[in-house]
Amino acid sequence: NNFMVFHDIVRDDPYDLWIGDEAWELDYYLHENPEEKRAPYVWMTDFVGWIPMADGGDREASITADYNAEMIEQIARFPRLRDRAIFVGNPDDIVADTFGAGLPRIADWTKNHFDFSGYITGFDPAAFADRAKLRAELGYKPDEVVCIVTVGGSGVGGHLLRRVIESFPAAKRLVAGLRMIAVAGPRIDPDSLPKAEGLEVRAYVHELYRHLAACDIAVVQGGLSTTMELTANRRPFLYFPLRHHFEQNFHVRHRLERYGAGRCMDYETATPDVIAAAIAAELKRPVAYRTVETDGAARAAARIAELL
Repeated sequence: NNFMVFHDIVRDDPYDLWIGDEAWELDYYLHENPEEKRAPYVWMTDFVGWIPMADGGDREASITADYNAEMIEQIARFPRLRDRAIFVGNPDDIVADTFGAGLPRIADWTKNHFDFSGYITGFDPAAFADRAKLRAELGYKPDEVVCIVTVGGSGVGGHLLRRVIESFPAAKRLVAGLRMIAVAGPRIDPDSLPKAEGLEVRAYVHELYRHLAACDIAVVQGGLSTTMELTANRRPFLYFPLRHHFEQNFHVRHRLERYGAGRCMDYETATPDVIAAAIAAELKRPVAYRTVETDGAARAAARIAELL
C-alpha cells in the first residue's frame, strides 16, 4: 500500500529527487519494478542486515538469511537503481556478523555498496555546552538530580515505564535530590501509569532532546535516535532493548558499545531495585564516550546535492 501511494504521487506530480529514509517497502518494490523509477533516488539507513535472535532457532536464521539474500540479489541485478546509498554512521558501526550461512559479511558488503556520512544528530551539541543555562531555561534547579524516562512514540514501552516508576522510591533513597520525569508519549495514557510521591508524568515534552541534554541521567528504550542524542550530549543513561527487536539488540547495541555509551539493561531481570541501583551507579560513573561527529548532515547533503 505504501508503494502504491508513492507510485500515484510521483506519477501525477514529478519530483527532482526521491529520498528513501529506511523506506523498506518503497526500496523493495522499486527493485522489483525498476521501470517505475522516474527520478534520482537516494537510499538512507543506519543499519544493514536482518539478524536472527538466538531463541528463534534454525527457522528464524533461515528466514532472515533468505530476506538478506533477496536484498543482495536485488542490488546485484540493478546496481544503479539507488543513485546514492548512504549509511548514517561509520564503517566501524557495522556489526561483525554475516548475512547468513553462505552469504557475505555485512561489513564487507556494506563498505562496497554504501557511502558513509557519519551520524546525523539533528542538532549541534555545542549549543548545549552551557548546561547550567539550559537547565535554567527548562526550569530545572541546580541542586536537583533530573532523571528523564522516555520510551518513544509507541505504546510498547508501557511496561518499561511502569517498571521504572516502581523503582523511583528506591532510587530516591539512593540518590539525594532525585527528580524523575516520565514521558508517556502519544499512545500511553498518563492516567494509566502508577502514582508515586514526587513523580512527574507528562504526556508530551516539546523538544525532548533539549531536556535529555539537560538531564543528569535518562532511562530509555534501545532505539538509536534517543540513545545517540544522549551519547552526543554525553549524558549517562540506561537503555532497555526490546527483547525480540534485532536492530536494538544487535545493531544499536554494537554502535553504543563502540562509543562506550550507556548501560544496557535486561528487562526480564531488571527488578525495581536493580533499576534503582543502576541509576545510582551510572550517576557516579565518569562519562568517557567517544565524540559523536557533527558534520554528518553536511556530508550526506553534499552527496545528495550531486544528483541535482
